[in-house]
Amino acid sequence: MGIVKIDDQLHEDIRRASAVMVRSINAQAEYWIKIGMLAETNPGMTFSEIVREQMKKADINVGEVVGG
Repeated sequence: MGIVKIDDQLHEDIRRASAVMVRSINAQAEYWIKIGMLAETNPGMTFSEIVREQMKKADINVGEVVGG
């Protein structure tokens, strides 16, 4: 674990998003970092495709969870 220096405005954006997404500030920042890294390494995938793929890797059948 380490310390990451980020811009004050970005920290405020993370704080606000964390309240909406019901995550801690650290969890929200970690989520954005992970999604950003996955998007950068998979430029042909949409956000939805990235999330769907991560759900599959976690052995979560989204269709069953949301009743589809």
